[in-house]
Amino acid sequence: MIRILIYEDNTLLKDSLAMLIGGSPGFEVAGTFEDGASISEELVTHRPDVILLDIDMPGINGIEALKRIRQTGIDVKVLMLTVFDDDHNVFEAIKNGANGYLLKKTPPARLLEYIQDVCNGGAPMTSSIARQVLQMLSAPHKNKKEEYNLSARETETLKFLVEGYSYKMIAAEMNIAIDTVRAHIKKVYEKLEVNSKGEAVAKAFKDNIV
Repeated sequence: MIRILIYEDNTLLKDSLAMLIGGSPGFEVAGTFEDGASISEELVTHRPDVILLDIDMPGINGIEALKRIRQTGIDVKVLMLTVFDDDHNVFEAIKNGANGYLLKKTPPARLLEYIQDVCNGGAPMTSSIARQVLQMLSAPHKNKKEEYNLSARETETLKFLVEGYSYKMIAAEMNIAIDTVRAHIKKVYEKLEVNSKGEAVAKAFKDNIV
């Protein structure tokens, strides 16, 4: 018997899912909830095998609820069941430990198959989602410099910081005033979201910016 918890804020859909799953041989609905605020406690209480988890819920969203599930350390399969098929939500769900990602338009019979599949170690995904994941994995990695949107002068300033140059030395090398160096460094800090030279240098190495 596969025990399932359902997290869905649409009452009609939640009840329909409960009827479908609970009325099918080999499945048991251990509980249904309209938000994930107490998901850690409910996970301990009900000990499900599988959680069906919506993303757009009141209070905390499904991605945050997923993080809380994984923080408990309890071995439970989590299937995202959502209308969202954008790259960001798919990536965040997979990154935070979702075992599968399904769209709500999934036919009922297929949903039951997917639940069994994830219990057997599979990673079910709606075909369109699987295609997106493959595209994300095969896409060339973006240059971090482009991601941070550093200008050529800001990148040059950061390079000198990495090499241990003082503000005065940077000003001499770039043939600019020290105040201009300070202005460049301030912009670098803002764009890299750091607060010190040490943090800026560390991020420059980590993300291979210079």
